[in-house]
Amino acid sequence: MAAHNDLGRKGEEIAKDYLGSKGYKVICRNWRRSQAEVDLIAEFGQRFIFIEVKTRTGTFFGEPETFVGAAKQRNMQFAAEKFIEIRDHQGEIRFDIISILFGSYGSYNLRHIEDAFWPGF
Repeated sequence: MAAHNDLGRKGEEIAKDYLGSKGYKVICRNWRRSQAEVDLIAEFGQRFIFIEVKTRTGTFFGEPETFVGAAKQRNMQFAAEKFIEIRDHQGEIRFDIISILFGSYGSYNLRHIEDAFWPGF
């Protein structure tokens, strides 16, 4: 398996553990609708939170969260619409980004950006 895939999975696991420590209940990982994917879906109270996890080892090309562009946001919204429909969710939703930047010796910096963008539906 490619190293970047391993790094991404490690980041998702760290993000899942972080969310759990903050009282979120992660209900789904890597949820797909066609080609659109949401890394993590969590519940917090009556709200569904759709989370993109971006993991990097450096900032040469920018902070990890800068890689969640308009196309990725549209894909997440597309996937979220179906998830909401299947679950018949009537409550609030939110789109977050968790940015993980690895340093030396396995250290990392995690940034949780709540309400990172607003859905267009």
